[in-house]
Amino acid sequence: GQVCSTGACGPKCFINGTLYDEGTPSPTNACEVCTPATSTTAWSPREAIPLLVGGTDIVAQGWTTLAQAPNILTYGEDYVRLATSTDSGGRTSGQLLLAKTNAVAPTQPFTLRVTMQVESVSRHNQLDSGAAILGSLTGSAGNGTDRSQMIYLDSAAIGWADESQSSAFAVTDGAYHVYELAVDADKVATVSVDGVAKLTRNNFTTNGTIAIGDQTNDPNVDGVVRIKSVEKLCQ
Repeated sequence: GQVCSTGACGPKCFINGTLYDEGTPSPTNACEVCTPATSTTAWSPREAIPLLVGGTDIVAQGWTTLAQAPNILTYGEDYVRLATSTDSGGRTSGQLLLAKTNAVAPTQPFTLRVTMQVESVSRHNQLDSGAAILGSLTGSAGNGTDRSQMIYLDSAAIGWADESQSSAFAVTDGAYHVYELAVDADKVATVSVDGVAKLTRNNFTTNGTIAIGDQTNDPNVDGVVRIKSVEKLCQ
């Protein structure tokens, strides 16, 4: 599981005449990676492509923030924490949404995996949520289609933001949970929590931009979430 070069040996790959460090993805296929424990001479398959790694700068990872005060973005050892609130008597509230363009291919099946803890969240309004996962985002808060198929997370339920379907779940139980949005070739979307299917819908569409966090500036619709990771599964 080691490659020796210029008198030093280490966990690297030597593929097609080029030396790569362990963990380096293939320049032609992001779902292949240098894994010396598996092979030092060929690319190895990987389960998922990391889109966000908690505890490290989100801007350096290609994410942007769509924000309105009052909000706070902080980092922990292995998470990024988003918190919004409403000033006393305020007619609007804080918004803090992390967005990443070109995260998925609009015409291809995809599966997003978000490992996240919802510390607290207000009850959502129709088409608005203080803790949300969007598989498509247009503008700063989403257009009508984006918001209809947005996943809201309330304290005891998740659902589609157009109120077409919901499922009881203890979202704010103090634990991290794995939320997956899978869209197949027929544009059928399935939302799972910790491997258990909770929601489905037909005709899911995306422009390739995804987003996570507080999507709205509606007063008293706020949330506090810790995002540990966001991944795109290799199909």
